Amino acid sequence: MTTIKDIAKAAGVSITTVSRALNGYSDVNEKTRQKIIEIAKQLNYSPNTLARGLVMNKSKTIGLLVSGLTRESAKDNFTFEILSGVNQYVSEVDYDMVLFSTTSTKQREKTYTQLCRERRVDGAILQGIRIDDPYLQEVVESDIPCVLIDIPIESETVGYVTTDNVLGAKKAVRHLLALGHRDIAMINGYEYAFVSEQRLRGFCEALLEAEVPFREQLVADGAFKEEKAEQEALRLLTGYPEITAFFCASDLMALGAMKAIKKLGKRIPEDVALVGYDDIILASYTTPPLSTVAQNQFAMGYEAAKLLIEMLEGKATSHIKVLETELKVRESTFKNHE
Repeated sequence: MTTIKDIAKAAGVSITTVSRALNGYSDVNEKTRQKIIEIAKQLNYSPNTLARGLVMNKSKTIGLLVSGLTRESAKDNFTFEILSGVNQYVSEVDYDMVLFSTTSTKQREKTYTQLCRERRVDGAILQGIRIDDPYLQEVVESDIPCVLIDIPIESETVGYVTTDNVLGAKKAVRHLLALGHRDIAMINGYEYAFVSEQRLRGFCEALLEAEVPFREQLVADGAFKEEKAEQEALRLLTGYPEITAFFCASDLMALGAMKAIKKLGKRIPEDVALVGYDDIILASYTTPPLSTVAQNQFAMGYEAAKLLIEMLEGKATSHIKVLETELKVRESTFKNHE
């Protein structure tokens, strides 16, 4: 295996010069640098990333820390899309990525800083973290840069990427209101999710704008789970038969609500209309196809990685990135009779 000693010998320079040239130091003559790089290529030199990290105190590796990664979560594809976006950006800028999974229990056993130091990452992206998770307070206090997905906390070392969840929810509810629905129920996620708070706010604001009274009893928590959402939708439809539409804070919960509506012998959208949130792959394949608020999870991952690396390299002009959403109207709300 080629070492920098071999390159130094071939180039007729010192080992220190080779090291400084390959690591981008400005005190190396440009002509010498190019010569060293050319020889390194000819000799198929591959730098030892770990060794280089020890010398430069930087590993050029970022972590993607995912909480709540379960078999059920594979169905909504959210984490995979985020992962793909992160991976795409890090590969474009010659960084590496380490994926680690966590839970609230794990977070009490090992601190965020310990985890990052052990895995030798320069910074981390956190996805799926709850507002009440131990890591949330830690990342704010840690000196290790971090980008949060869907939690709006900003400091010198913390940034975030999200979509406009309030506006996204308003788009969904305004669509239902425009179709004449007034008795609209909402199946939200869970109490300690920032997106749940935001989407509930959008739901309330849209009703207020249309002068439709908000009825707290028509809002249920489905915990972002299909089965739980099905149970809650059954309970709501049985207890409040006047309901003619549902807004669900995720497509996975909308799938559960769809099952409940069908179980009660009701038709979609003639008896009960339904809008989800996310635009997961399954949304366009349901029967009928699901109207939903699309958010680009791949772009969220891509932008999170871009923001984190810009922060690490001191190039970030802002620590906040808010992406757009788009309402996709399909047959679960609107029957095309053409």
